[in-house]
Amino acid sequence: MELFSNQEAMAVIFAGLMGLSILAYVILDGYDLGVGILMSRADDGEKDQMIASIGPFWDANETWLVLGVGLLLVAFPLAHGEILSALYIPTALMLVGLILRGVSFDFRAKARDKHKHLWDGAFIGGSLLASLSQGYMLGLYILGFETGLAAFAFGLLTGLCLVAGYVLVGASWLIMKTEGALQKRAIAWAKWGLWGTAAGMAMISLATPLASPRIFDKWFTLPNLLLLAPIPLMAMMLVALTAFTLAKLPKPEDRYAWVPFAGSVALFILGFQGLAYSFYPYLIPDRLTIVDAAAAPESLAIILVGALFVLPFIIGYTVFAYRVFWGKVQKLSYY
Repeated sequence: MELFSNQEAMAVIFAGLMGLSILAYVILDGYDLGVGILMSRADDGEKDQMIASIGPFWDANETWLVLGVGLLLVAFPLAHGEILSALYIPTALMLVGLILRGVSFDFRAKARDKHKHLWDGAFIGGSLLASLSQGYMLGLYILGFETGLAAFAFGLLTGLCLVAGYVLVGASWLIMKTEGALQKRAIAWAKWGLWGTAAGMAMISLATPLASPRIFDKWFTLPNLLLLAPIPLMAMMLVALTAFTLAKLPKPEDRYAWVPFAGSVALFILGFQGLAYSFYPYLIPDRLTIVDAAAAPESLAIILVGALFVLPFIIGYTVFAYRVFWGKVQKLSYY
């Protein structure tokens, strides 16, 4: 087929699949990273509830990270080498954090009472380390992998903002999955996370066009300025709607408990949409386009067949798991 021999079309398809995988990972693993971070503010009983709320999902959520990095490796080998070379240390730290989470999640179930708090601390620390590392990588990517003190500071600030975003989506998840005292605490956590997320989105929205004249022109020249205005306006409306809902929760019969989670997911989608528009058609900002970085179309055609076979299974078991374990969290038991 002509599509499979078209380098540009195949590159765009794989960029879309990779973007979908990264977005799914940020949302799905983002909420359980946020729950892990928030465990630092909970007592022992609440920690068990929080672990139970993410127990059936957290491991499968990381599948999307594996898929996204795998697509980057096989479909865009030039970009894969350059990106991971520039982000070697934060990538390694992220993996350390994810490993800590995985090990502590299982070991806390079998640890003696006097040791359980150590594994809880490892889970919290791993969640925070992974989140900060991902935010730091995003900051360096926005700056085109610049080095220096200013780039380092911007990366750290972006890392803190992503932590706030994960706290928002994690607290919103707990609002849906829990009730009583923990739900009320989650509402308070979500309020803090919402304003941190809004500040982070505003900072990145300002820094991205300033980092590149090309991106500045894409956003601030007519008629683009008018056509793209709905994106920031919708983001501000979502922040206002989510803040209004949080102020009114909890409601009788748990009404509208889903709204903060839906609003936080929509904010992530809008933020991702803005970044994708800003950097397209570049995979590495202002240096390497998706077409130049893509593998040969014949190779991409073979990989696409495999991806289209695997992707429905990933989506299918993800939907099935959420369907089976939907509803309020039950008492945590390992026996």
